[in-house]
Amino acid sequence: MLQIYNTLTRKKALFTPIEPGKVRMYVCGMTVYDLCHLGHARVMVAFDVVARYLRYSGFEVTYVRNVTDIDDKIIQRAQHNGETIEALTERFIHAMHEDERALGVLPPDMEPRATAAMTDIIQMITTLIDKGLAYIGQTGDVFYAVAAFKRYGLLSGKQVDDLRAGERVDIDEAKRDPLDFVLWKMAKPGEPSWPSPWGDGRPGWHIECSAMSTRCLGNHFDIHGGGMDLQFPHHENEIAQSEGATGCTFVNVWMHNGFVRVQEEKMSKSLGNFFTLREILARYRPEVIRFFILNSHYRSPLNYGEDHLLEAQAALNRFYTALRGLSHADTTDTAAMDQSYEARFKSAMDDDFNTAEGIAVLFDLARDINRFKSQDLKKARDLAHTLRTLAGVIGLLTDDPEIFLQGGGENDSEGLDAASIDLLITQRLDARLAKNWSEADRIRDLLSEAGVVLEDAAGTTTWRRG
Repeated sequence: MLQIYNTLTRKKALFTPIEPGKVRMYVCGMTVYDLCHLGHARVMVAFDVVARYLRYSGFEVTYVRNVTDIDDKIIQRAQHNGETIEALTERFIHAMHEDERALGVLPPDMEPRATAAMTDIIQMITTLIDKGLAYIGQTGDVFYAVAAFKRYGLLSGKQVDDLRAGERVDIDEAKRDPLDFVLWKMAKPGEPSWPSPWGDGRPGWHIECSAMSTRCLGNHFDIHGGGMDLQFPHHENEIAQSEGATGCTFVNVWMHNGFVRVQEEKMSKSLGNFFTLREILARYRPEVIRFFILNSHYRSPLNYGEDHLLEAQAALNRFYTALRGLSHADTTDTAAMDQSYEARFKSAMDDDFNTAEGIAVLFDLARDINRFKSQDLKKARDLAHTLRTLAGVIGLLTDDPEIFLQGGGENDSEGLDAASIDLLITQRLDARLAKNWSEADRIRDLLSEAGVVLEDAAGTTTWRRG
């Protein structure tokens, strides 16, 4: 039975959906003013796996991931570039979707945009004002009154008095309380704005997600996810807004993925260790990056380093080498799932989506496939079918083994395409038949220098890129 760690309760518990057999899940998506980085990739991949596994487990899932297409950073970047906000956001939404597809991330069922949710945002703010949970400040901005929501701080575990002691009131905002946060900002010259009962302006960031999530999934839904950095204040503020407006429990289970670090340091532009996802994709295949992300539990820190990416590449080589020679055509119609391996995999994933343990099960499967290839071909095909199926649940091993193992990579610059490699292998086989061992070794060394690994077995030679 599936257990999920709930940030709100700080413990794992049996997952029971509000509506039997159905799961409604919302994840905070990207603010589209720049290209996605590895932190964004982790959110996309982690919750893609959550949705995939819930569906594999028999649930009907409605997965919503929003797009923030209006905020201060977007406005500043558009002004700096001398382009419209619409042009900027459309370009980066398109880029985000390209990165998503490259990583094998399935699109969410709904992808609402903040700029298309103004009616819902204004309606929610109006309700909060009517209930005494929000007020219009001296500058005309609308603020949420944190002191009026007695459960503030439950998600993050922070005490209101401690938070207040570390804050200050900005005179220009004229907030009643230093913890109060903006719901509606009055328009400034040259900025986009929308009409509202309080004057032309635009929403604050926190209210956007409350309005979009409840519009798409209802006032009370099952799972809300996002990066650990959003736990406070963003998700804390979402709870205050949503529960304050609706009077309902907002979300049952809160899930947060861990931070991304680079060589044990926090990834940041100021430290010079910041990488866009595209920079990494230019050096490594997308499945290598996906495997690297999933080889750690989603709640643990993810430490980026060249050695970890190379380990992911080597691991995928092991899997695809095990599957080599056992094509889908041989296994799909006649092969049977190995129930013991399936049970082990499900046990790992039912423990808070533990992909790292699930991948360990897949390694054992690959080892047995290699053992049975020479002993019992039918058993090897059954295990290969099991490996493909279980790996597919988390979006791995979807490529053809030959394409993956012989596909282009960093070594393309060496100038050896598949046809050239095959020709050299033929020449090496001829040299071996002629017992010209020095020539055979010379060709092997030449291929090795080009990053090509030869594997001799039963009078044949196969190859892969190292």
